[in-house]
Amino acid sequence: MHKTSKQLEHYFKGAANHWRISILIMVGENDGVAVEGIADALKGNFKTISQHTRSLVHAGLLNKKYQGRQVTHSLSPYGKSFLKFMKSF
Repeated sequence: MHKTSKQLEHYFKGAANHWRISILIMVGENDGVAVEGIADALKGNFKTISQHTRSLVHAGLLNKKYQGRQVTHSLSPYGKSFLKFMKSF
């Protein structure tokens, strides 16, 4: 199934930030990682990383799952495809 240009724009805008690209790569290597783990690994501010993960979830590139007080993240099927595309670019 082909995506429309509007749908593709949604994914590209969702990942159009160096933090978000780093988050996608990090989550791709560490499925089920919590925001705290992402922030620690990337040496970023928790609030900043949290906002960027929220944007990636909204763009459909990350999935989030609540586990008690923590929120863990994994790549969505589109996130996996997008990460593969970025690595091949």
